[in-house]
Amino acid sequence: MSGDPPVPITVWPVPAPAEDETMSHAMGVRLVHNLTHPTDLIIDLTVGPQLARAIIAARRRSHLQDTRPLGWDWHEATLIVTGWPTREAADPADFFDRCRTSLVPGGCVAVLLAHGDIVLPADIIGAAKRSGLAYLQHIVATDRPPRRGQQARLDIHTDVLILTRSTTQNGGSNG
Repeated sequence: MSGDPPVPITVWPVPAPAEDETMSHAMGVRLVHNLTHPTDLIIDLTVGPQLARAIIAARRRSHLQDTRPLGWDWHEATLIVTGWPTREAADPADFFDRCRTSLVPGGCVAVLLAHGDIVLPADIIGAAKRSGLAYLQHIVATDRPPRRGQQARLDIHTDVLILTRSTTQNGGSNG
């Protein structure tokens, strides 16, 4: 959004997800270890077992939620991880409103999407900001790490948008 400070962009060299899955195991491990602490609750809205395995291995608590039959009975979490488009809500504003309600102050939503659509991340960020979440970080996942001294040519497969709930009570317009 115009006038917002730029967010950090981080490169994670992790394998691409298998077809019809949200992430690779290495991506799940990085998200869990970088965005949570022991005893934090993680809500897993991804397709595939990778995040669940990373949660178990890191000894975190999880709420593995298939919200279609159960509705939005979420607990307060430190991290919510989802692919995009979500299976949970057709309306991005509704989805992010529910995420914000389910996050503890300072908690994050990690939205994973296939790299390539240059407009989609801006649309997602805009919807999240309207729901009171702030855009914290952009992670690009690539099959191999960049090498020093060589021209950077990354084979990016996944964009991860990290959104956060403000630690202030009302959240303000920036989340």
